[in-house]
Amino acid sequence: MPVASIQQVAREAFARRDTAGGALARDAELITRAARDMAARFRRGGKLVVFGNGGAGTDAAHVAVEFMHPVIVGKPALPALALSNDAATVSAVGADEGMTEAFAHQVRHWADPGDVALGISRDDRAAAVRRGLETARELGLLTVALTGDRQAPPTHPENPVHAANTGNTGNTGNAAEAVQAAAGRAGHADHVIAVASADPAVIKEIHVTTYHLLWELVHVFLEQGGEALT
Repeated sequence: MPVASIQQVAREAFARRDTAGGALARDAELITRAARDMAARFRRGGKLVVFGNGGAGTDAAHVAVEFMHPVIVGKPALPALALSNDAATVSAVGADEGMTEAFAHQVRHWADPGDVALGISRDDRAAAVRRGLETARELGLLTVALTGDRQAPPTHPENPVHAANTGNTGNTGNAAEAVQAAAGRAGHADHVIAVASADPAVIKEIHVTTYHLLWELVHVFLEQGGEALT
């Protein structure tokens, strides 16, 4: 392949990330609200339980480590557990109850109503993650979903997921479809943050940025000692 063609492929790859990153920036209010509510749970003695299938399971482990062993000196450790880390439990539950129950079973036996459940899935079709969040919500946990495959038009000024929460649907058919998809996802979690991309690599990268932001903002709220958004 000619060098010029390879450079074009690289430019297109960067463009996909730029579009998704811009959409994430427009999701700032959603992310801030999720962090505020998470901080409130931590402040009252709650813990974080995180889960995800496959590659998202490694994200769950990453999140738990970020909270349990902060890399930034001076930040307090916060209790967190990745449910996807225990292969023996996951496989045992899967064998007896079906893999759909792999995380829900652990949520029922590990978590308390004052905790936070964070489920990570690249396309919102991971049955075990969805079931885990549904179970957590039924038990009274705060639930946060990181997902993807949100087809936000690159040039549209509004954030479709934010529009779903505010009633502002924008002016394009694609935006309306994104609003409907976001509204459907919102039924199984209190906070749904969906990446504006169908590219698995981009979704993964934006998820990493998102949970780093959640970690950082949780500490901001804890340090401020208040819950109000400014």
